[in-house]
Amino acid sequence: MSNRVRALITGITGQDGSYLAELLLSKGYDVHGMVRRSSEEKFERIAHLRGQITLHQGDLLDQYSITTLLSKIEPHEVYNLAAQSFVPTSWTQPVLTSEFTALGVTKVLEAIRHGAPKTRFYQASSSEMFGRVREIPQSESTPFYPRSPYGVAKAYGHFITVNYRESFDLFAVSGILFNHESPRRGLEFVTRKVTDGVARIRHRLADKLHLGNLDAQRDWGFAGDYVEAMWRMLQQPEAKDYVVATGETHTVRELCEIAFARADLDWKAHVVVDPTFIRPAEVDLLIGNPAKARKELGWEPRYDFRRLVEMMVDADIARLRPEQT
Repeated sequence: MSNRVRALITGITGQDGSYLAELLLSKGYDVHGMVRRSSEEKFERIAHLRGQITLHQGDLLDQYSITTLLSKIEPHEVYNLAAQSFVPTSWTQPVLTSEFTALGVTKVLEAIRHGAPKTRFYQASSSEMFGRVREIPQSESTPFYPRSPYGVAKAYGHFITVNYRESFDLFAVSGILFNHESPRRGLEFVTRKVTDGVARIRHRLADKLHLGNLDAQRDWGFAGDYVEAMWRMLQQPEAKDYVVATGETHTVRELCEIAFARADLDWKAHVVVDPTFIRPAEVDLLIGNPAKARKELGWEPRYDFRRLVEMMVDADIARLRPEQT
């Protein structure tokens, strides 16, 4: 067994998992990741790390596989980032979303409680739990009012983490992360849908970009910044929950303005508002208050909104650029 600090990341193949793995490796960790068995491996986000991390098959729906992994790895830290994380899909697959995003948290906590009670646990909570917001901005004490099956499932995962911390004296924390993006974000998410769309229009692979509610407002930050906050939470002397956000809000319309301008395009000539992309229950405004994280964790976001969007546009334009012959 390695003498280095060992960490297990569920959801290591996702956006956050890949950035977190990079961060932990830079700090000298022995990094392990749990991946689901599937007929098609999707490891592109961690392809550059494959020789530095250890991957294990497991599943949040399978209690035995989680318990077995904990026994095998004996991790000092567990970061639970795995979930069905796309809000629109939670409306078409609400039961599956609940099983992964809610009950999966309980199964990890149960495995830790019985087999590794000294392990420090991080749960990926979400600003979607606030939904129809009760106050502006949202802090750790703001009541939840989720507006999607995903938000409801995340609220369950959040509160079950609190319950296990208070009932069984586990070091278990939740990071209530507001929207965080990067060039590794899935194409189904609106920020990446926009930057990929801009790149396709720039390269004349498309002409129109269909979007939903342009007035929806979000607090968007860079995923690479936010995983730093996750790590800092598990280094504290006391287990606490934290809101992680920039404290600024921007509309989807602003996102389009900046993204298209980066490619010298007029967004109004290409964006089409499509009712099919409107949510059944819309979340109109999310903006976080990260004061507690700034004060107690010493955490600050490094990327502002414009820099983030332009970075994503540049990456997608480069990705889709035709090979030079």
